[in-house]
Amino acid sequence: MFEPKKILVPTDFSEFSDKALESAVDVAKKENATIELLHVISVIQTCSVDYCFDQQTLDMLEKNSINASMDQMKKEIDRVPGASSVQIETVIRKGTPYEEILNEQKEKKIDLIVIGSHGKTGLIHHLMGSVAERVMRGAKCPVLLAKI
Repeated sequence: MFEPKKILVPTDFSEFSDKALESAVDVAKKENATIELLHVISVIQTCSVDYCFDQQTLDMLEKNSINASMDQMKKEIDRVPGASSVQIETVIRKGTPYEEILNEQKEKKIDLIVIGSHGKTGLIHHLMGSVAERVMRGAKCPVLLAKI
């Protein structure tokens, strides 16, 4: 029988991520597992046609983004019933979301990924794929897709 002990929940602070965290909390309670709540911050583009940032500005923007993300993660945990009864670690990484989710799964030897999905279809989804779909294809552990 599958008994996950380490559960990874990627979040983008959407209602879909809240649903994923709810589902993960349910599993964690039953299996006495821990949860890692992961948010991935996109890398800030340093220059474009219209602007260029110096390193000090980039550092400040990154620090502000990390602080805001940590606040959002705390709020997300507070919104989920029963989350206070489960051990939840918050982690922030920089990069491309699906790549960082898969890297975290590998590095931390995660047993289960619980990820929210909006279930949208269409041309953009067909051409690009969703983060959830890319995680499902690349994960080396089971993935639970939480939909609203």
